Amino acid sequence: MKKPPNSCSYKGFHSIVLMAVADAGYKFLYVDVGVEGGASVGGTWSNCSLHDAVEGHRAGVPQLLPDDDKPVPYNFVGDDPFALRTWMMKPFSHRSQVQRERIYSYRLSRAHRVLENAFGVLSHRFHCFLTTMQ
Repeated sequence: MKKPPNSCSYKGFHSIVLMAVADAGYKFLYVDVGVEGGASVGGTWSNCSLHDAVEGHRAGVPQLLPDDDKPVPYNFVGDDPFALRTWMMKPFSHRSQVQRERIYSYRLSRAHRVLENAFGVLSHRFHCFLTTMQ
């Protein structure tokens, strides 16, 4: 967005972090907006309400798949800034990946692409996200 007067900026722009969770059908399940763009992703995540709910086992995440009675653990897909947890999957470090780790990281990046595609659908539906907001 266009930089408001007397505010911090990056290359003349002001930014606000939007953190979201989407399912495989590009449906947004959780959105957190409002942290200034200079904040770290890891810090933003650890201070949002979803993180607290997941850590406290109050998130209400379904653990049964449709038409099944066996519990299935849920997982979130994140990238490097996110801390590794039992419910957070992230790629291996690029430094010393063996073949199995490269395959895992590639498949995880395909899952992460769902969220990127959801933002693409949102942007093409609402063109205001494709340009600088005044």
